[in-house]
Amino acid sequence: MLNTPEPDAERQALDRAVAEAVRARLAAGPHPTPEIEAIALRRALQGLSPPATAAVRCLLGRLDSASGPALTVWGPASQVLASDRFGLTARIAGTPEAALIAARNGGRALMDLTGASGWWGRLLAEPRLRVVGALPDHGHGLPRAVLVQPVDPGPTGDDRTFWVTDSPWTDARIVQRLGEGGLAADPLIAAGGLKLFVLAGYVQPDDGRLNGAPGDLSGVIGAAPVF
Repeated sequence: MLNTPEPDAERQALDRAVAEAVRARLAAGPHPTPEIEAIALRRALQGLSPPATAAVRCLLGRLDSASGPALTVWGPASQVLASDRFGLTARIAGTPEAALIAARNGGRALMDLTGASGWWGRLLAEPRLRVVGALPDHGHGLPRAVLVQPVDPGPTGDDRTFWVTDSPWTDARIVQRLGEGGLAADPLIAAGGLKLFVLAGYVQPDDGRLNGAPGDLSGVIGAAPVF
């Protein structure tokens, strides 16, 4: 005869506590702004081991997907990154424009950074849409996709800013000129005559350090927290 396993009352209680915490957190709804969410996430992760951090980020990402604005993804990297962070709930867009339309309508769009499309350059002429996140967001390297939303991101204390220029200068010369103005920059990608750079820290569009920056068409298109 099969023996019924003895229940582990302690683990059952812990599992139930997690389930109740999930229910309560869903009922509370999403954080009001991306920067508030990022600051709260940093506090939640303080003191956790790497495995615990990964588990908490996975859980909170799925809670965010369930209670936050609808998520649309464009590009293969974004599909993988979104499934890891938010679960399998995102709508897949066939074109960058379709993803941006979803963001314009109040959703969020996680979009690939690829030389095949300079879609991010459109944000220069569409200031209502801003980059508010970038994945991977651990800061150990450059992002492969950015999250676009119709909100202005605020500073979180550890950020990177995205800046576009049409300057024909080499990346090295642009980095040098920005450095002379006090900005640390890394080239990210180029497409359609435009170049996208990552600036260290939170840089506002009207930051004086950008005065005289190279390019006839240039500007900040958003910022994202680093964890």
